[in-house]
Amino acid sequence: MAIEKPKSTYQRGSAAAEIYAVLRDEILTLTLEPGSPLDETILSNRFSVSRSPVREALNRLLAERLVETLPNRSTIVAPVDIRGFGAFIAALDIQQRHATRLAAMHRTAADIIRLRALANAFNDAIDDEYSLQILQANYAFHVAIGEAGGNPYVLRQYRELLSEARRLLHIHVHYLDTENRKSVLRDQHHDFVDIIEARDVAAADAIAHAHTMQFHDRFLTALRYAPDDSFDIGTPPAGTKETVA
Repeated sequence: MAIEKPKSTYQRGSAAAEIYAVLRDEILTLTLEPGSPLDETILSNRFSVSRSPVREALNRLLAERLVETLPNRSTIVAPVDIRGFGAFIAALDIQQRHATRLAAMHRTAADIIRLRALANAFNDAIDDEYSLQILQANYAFHVAIGEAGGNPYVLRQYRELLSEARRLLHIHVHYLDTENRKSVLRDQHHDFVDIIEARDVAAADAIAHAHTMQFHDRFLTALRYAPDDSFDIGTPPAGTKETVA
C-alpha cells in the first residue's frame, strides 16, 4: 500500500520525533511488515528531510527492538519470531508477575490515581476502531505498573518485553475485532488496580499470570485458520472427473 508523504513541514527539531512516531505506528500495526527494508535514502525522500533525522528515528526504533541492523549495516523491520513465542511468554509471565507484585507492595496513592486514569484510557481505546490506540494504552498501563514497583531493573526488563509484545497484541486485538469480541478486554486493567490498591501481593501475582496466559491462548487462537462453513462451491457437474490435488 502506497503511503503519501506528509503534506505539512516539520517544526524545527521535530522531524526525528515525528518520523519515529509514523514508522513506529506502521510497524506496530504491521503496515510495515516484519523483515521490510528501511533504507535511509528512501525514507529521507519520503519524509522530505535529510538522512540525519531518519537515522535518529531508526536508532529510537532500534532501542525498542522494532527494527534490526543487519551485518551489512542495512536496517529492516524486526522479524516476529513465532517459533520463539513459548520462550517469550515464559519471560513475560515472570516479569509481569514480578512487576505487579512489586507494585502491590510499594504503590503510592499517586500511583493508584495514575493507574486508574490509564485503565480508563484503555477502556476508551477499546471503543476506537483503530487498534493502535489499544496497543499504546495497554503498553502505557503496564509500564506504569512497573514504575509503581520502584525497581528500575525490573522496569527496564519488563518495558522491553512489553514493547516487543505490541505487534503480537495487534494480531490478538485484530482477531477479537473480527469476532466482535473486543469488549472482553474492558475493565481488565481496573481489576489490576483494585488488587494493587489493596496491596494484595498474592492476588497481584495471580492476576498477572492469568493475564499473560489469556494473551497466550487468544494469540494462538488468532493464528489458527478457521474455515468459512457458509461458503459452498457446490458439487462438480455430472460427468466431471474428480482429481486429487
